Amino acid sequence: MPEAAVNSWTFAAFRGGRLHKGLDIVCSDGSTVYAPFDVTLHGKVTVYTDPNKAAINNGINLSGAGLCFKLFYVMPDKTSGSLKKGEKIGTMLPMQTVYPGITSHIHVQMCNKSDPTGYF
Repeated sequence: MPEAAVNSWTFAAFRGGRLHKGLDIVCSDGSTVYAPFDVTLHGKVTVYTDPNKAAINNGINLSGAGLCFKLFYVMPDKTSGSLKKGEKIGTMLPMQTVYPGITSHIHVQMCNKSDPTGYF
């Protein structure tokens, strides 16, 4: 399993005039994304309304370990059912096609928009 790293884009930081309501985990475009613990899948997430960002406009709603959260920029293999820790959730989408030069990452956002930092 490839390693991922939590980067410095902290919860509640301002980016581009908006409040960042999640935690970003560095992940290379095209990487396999694995379940961090046993999870239940609760459907697909549409990240943007902007058609220019269609290449990265997917994610997944999940719950597990008493948490409800969303992963952005992931193409899920399936959107319902459950997965065990370490099983494949999906594939990291090509952020570089939309944001050339950005540090590619998965955005983790709690369903209640609280700070997920303590879980990583």
